[in-house]
Amino acid sequence: MPGRRLTKADRQQIAAGLAQRLSYADIARRLNRPASTVSREVARNGGPARYRAELAQLATTHRARRRPQPPASVQRTTEHLGPDPNATATFVTDLTTALVETGLPRTAARVMACLFASDTGSRTAIEMAQDLQVSAATISHTVRLLERQNLIRRGRDDGGRRHRYFLDDKAGLRTVAVSVAANQRFAATALRGAELFGDETAAGSRLALAGRFLERLGDDLIRSAEKHWRDLVGDRGEESTLTCHAE
Repeated sequence: MPGRRLTKADRQQIAAGLAQRLSYADIARRLNRPASTVSREVARNGGPARYRAELAQLATTHRARRRPQPPASVQRTTEHLGPDPNATATFVTDLTTALVETGLPRTAARVMACLFASDTGSRTAIEMAQDLQVSAATISHTVRLLERQNLIRRGRDDGGRRHRYFLDDKAGLRTVAVSVAANQRFAATALRGAELFGDETAAGSRLALAGRFLERLGDDLIRSAEKHWRDLVGDRGEESTLTCHAE
């Protein structure tokens, strides 16, 4: 059944499929799983050339043993958000990790994860400081960062004086820009290095290739993200153009 954990037998089938040079989609059909499940499993355990079912099973068992429980602060933050508080807290922790991997600082990722999982999509600064167990200064710095990236917006409680921070309607789209911006900063730096060392040198050639590749990839990702967003939201996505540049 899709959604269950991969078993040792599943991993052996994945290894056999890779040995037969099957695509992830073909292997996934054999397992009745999404192709993304297979691709993540292979990427997490050495890639197609190095994937071994036994080692992948051992690594998964080891990760499960050392996986920390969601902090009490996360459990308090999410206990009212879903029918299963433990599952919701685990989801918020996983989403935080995924957002960190896009380039967001950890505290900013924790704020975004909590907002995504909230019914209202909003929290006050005081609520965030209490839920995340960080100082008011940390929250102040974090929300300024997220506002600059247009991931959240500031408002006020109905009839109140306290600021409330709302998840931006296009936050899903803008997370792409955050991730691409990190790559474009690397690309810009690499291209400066190529000029410094010169294209005729090994270092310069290596840097130039990496810089040009990431520069073009970033442009393609932004265009693709905007197109898919407009396809999903229709007329509401007409003004969804993103600007993404290396700082």
